[in-house]
Amino acid sequence: MTLHVTNTLTGETEPFEPQDPENVLLYYCGLTVSDPPHLGHARSWVHVDVMHRWLEYLGYDVRHVENFTDINEKIVARVGEDDLGDDEATVAETYIERTLADMRSLNLLRAEVYPRVSEHVPEIIDLVETLVERGYAYESNGSVYFDVAAFEEYGKLSNQDLEEIESQGDPEERSEKRNPADFALWKAGGVDEGAVAEHRHEGAADPGHACETSLTWDSPWGEGRPGWHIECSAMSMTHLGETLDIHVGGRDLVFPHHENEIAQSEAATDQAFANYWLHCELFQMADEKMSSSLGNFVTVDEAIDQWGTNVMRTFLTAGSYNSQQLYSDETIAEAEERWDQLERAYESAVDAVDSTDARTKVEEGDLRAAVKDARESFVAAMNDDFNTREAQSALLSIASAINAHLEDRTEYDYRGLCDAVDTLEELGDVLGLSFIGETDGSAELAGDVVDLVLDVREQERADGNYERADELRDELEALGIEVQDTDDGAAYRLPSE
Repeated sequence: MTLHVTNTLTGETEPFEPQDPENVLLYYCGLTVSDPPHLGHARSWVHVDVMHRWLEYLGYDVRHVENFTDINEKIVARVGEDDLGDDEATVAETYIERTLADMRSLNLLRAEVYPRVSEHVPEIIDLVETLVERGYAYESNGSVYFDVAAFEEYGKLSNQDLEEIESQGDPEERSEKRNPADFALWKAGGVDEGAVAEHRHEGAADPGHACETSLTWDSPWGEGRPGWHIECSAMSMTHLGETLDIHVGGRDLVFPHHENEIAQSEAATDQAFANYWLHCELFQMADEKMSSSLGNFVTVDEAIDQWGTNVMRTFLTAGSYNSQQLYSDETIAEAEERWDQLERAYESAVDAVDSTDARTKVEEGDLRAAVKDARESFVAAMNDDFNTREAQSALLSIASAINAHLEDRTEYDYRGLCDAVDTLEELGDVLGLSFIGETDGSAELAGDVVDLVLDVREQERADGNYERADELRDELEALGIEVQDTDDGAAYRLPSE
């Protein structure tokens, strides 16, 4: 069965056909690093991760790029707050570090690169210059705006008529623009103090002082900063080329961000910017979406600390990427129950396989058929627009089949149970579930424990107990922790690093 995806650009569910039959170019609109990542971000991350994993499962080489927006008035508004930093660059760096840690805690596959806006200003300026030269953009008072009327297909993603589109950007820009719907590609000067004040939290620096720490760059139009929309076009084309296979982002970004990405990219290259646009629905808390601006969020690190990675990934994949999902105590409890059912069945199967009651000549048709049917159902679900809800149900059917086989039986089907165990591991990995050791994301805690063991080992060596010291090292390496003795002491690397 061929993978089919729902393409926002056409409004249709279509067979997926990458430009290169062996490679997929996947871009995800990443985080503006101005707040701690929350479960709304985690939901999109996990679903993009599952897309990545399934495409690799199908045999594709996936080139996955996800950006960090590290230039923004919201970041400037955090200057001086808590221990975040005393300038825009430091605040961004602090949040990027936290974000990467949260990504690892969620057992996400690493992207090929995580480009930052601040590193790609030359490419942004080149792209803006191209748009000006081709007549799609114009300079006004040191700023540069995209002329939406010059791009005939403007509105094709969001299905809006140009005449009905309201003004984009700050109200003070209106006098500089030919059309209220035109949007900024380059903004003269630094960050607006009013915009910073709007996003400022208690304890942050005075908006005027914070703005003094913001970054600006020289350009053909004078000193300034990139517009938001142009950033993703420049970064994605730098690392993946002019045409992407899949562009993923939140549903709330369809307009104006993704609409503007299409306009400026295709105006510059005369090529399709992305062949498939996939949009993740937003998380709901009560009647509102989960968002940083509303303050109604649960951070990723809080969630992982409380429930662990497997429960959170079970929860986040309980609904498909393009379906709305409710966060509540009840939905989390349901996910805990589902993961517990999967884990207990897996462990029971492993115990049974390794017992003397597992027999070579015992063959249980119901178990084997159930595993075969579950595999087929899982594949069909994932090829049906990455339907993780039905894929998860297929895994649960294997758990039920294992439990039924082990109930009131004195001899077990060795091959059937091995197949069930292998299938849970293989297909569970597509959803990012780890049956072999809980991936709880507590890398910091794990590191603290390893440090403690190495301190004990060092003391044993100092006391001349070299055999015991070697045993401690061997026990760590048996857990997948690489230990290397250096002149500065023992160094180690955790399995996920």
